[in-house]
Amino acid sequence: MLDAALYGGQSPAMILTYAWDRLLIDPLPGPRGPANFTGLRPITRSVQAVPADAKPVAPAGATLPRLAAELPHTFALIDPHHGAEGITRQLEELTEHLAPESIDLLDVGGDILARGDEPTLRSPLADALTLAACCQVNARVRLLIAGPGLDGELPAEDLRERMGPPALTLTAEHVEPVSQVLEWHPSEATAMLAATARGVRGLCEVRDAGLPVPLTDEGPTIHEAELDDALNRNQLARAILATESLEEAEQHSREICGFSEIDYERNKATWLGSQPEQVLSPESTLHQLDRFEAEARDRGITHTTFRRITEALGLNGTQRQDLRSLLLSSRPEQYQAPLWHIPAEV
Repeated sequence: MLDAALYGGQSPAMILTYAWDRLLIDPLPGPRGPANFTGLRPITRSVQAVPADAKPVAPAGATLPRLAAELPHTFALIDPHHGAEGITRQLEELTEHLAPESIDLLDVGGDILARGDEPTLRSPLADALTLAACCQVNARVRLLIAGPGLDGELPAEDLRERMGPPALTLTAEHVEPVSQVLEWHPSEATAMLAATARGVRGLCEVRDAGLPVPLTDEGPTIHEAELDDALNRNQLARAILATESLEEAEQHSREICGFSEIDYERNKATWLGSQPEQVLSPESTLHQLDRFEAEARDRGITHTTFRRITEALGLNGTQRQDLRSLLLSSRPEQYQAPLWHIPAEV
């Protein structure tokens, strides 16, 4: 979407990104590295592309191969297992190899602008690692924030003084190149970004914790922020500048933020592994959905994600698409792509 908005989508971009999918997709906690895939294609000594025919090594799961199959861009794998120094090395090699016209560091939601002590912060490690690396590479990197507050961590009002005014606003036209991807991809923040660009407004409930995220006119905006200011503010990013392993960075997160998001994933994976699989029966599932929607309506919720519904109904990742198909065939009028609408009255 950003490529379409900024560059017209005329030539494919190189997208350097994590293979760090939620447990609904990947039952293993934390990010995947090159050893977790077969079929990767070397770009430089430290950077490998994830082509359409790459496969995660079981039991790992990953969305990157399917993204590579459905979009024209090249997807390259951020490998955080060598800490911020390893990601810096990847960026330096790519910059030398590609001589890119521009380098954009994109964060959806804006928690990359956190200090590290905010009580609503939930996933600072990936952002801090990338920020630390981008501040050390010998090239200009532009920091962009899409959809302030849409990740359900830092509220949009807390971010306004930490970034510039809107540089552009995404529209339904910018969403079109990824519209088919949004039919299956589990990213909640990107789903809300796309929905707000299409004009959806309300209060969306996300994640297993049921966080309420406002869908406002600010949702589809893109802002630029100062990279050095973000580093000076972000205590975790500063602490991990010289880290050479993910474990080292994770320990800094425990000390500075009071937790590691990978510990949370480890605990959740253990709990999920102990739960019996629920049967996806259409009649009982729709009855459960009615109850969930009634309770959500009482909380003022107008929209939710398919990930949130899946977890709220006690279903697992392998059942998510079947649940989605059931809902769309049973109540198509409630689908406001790519979100699920909860009407005010039944």
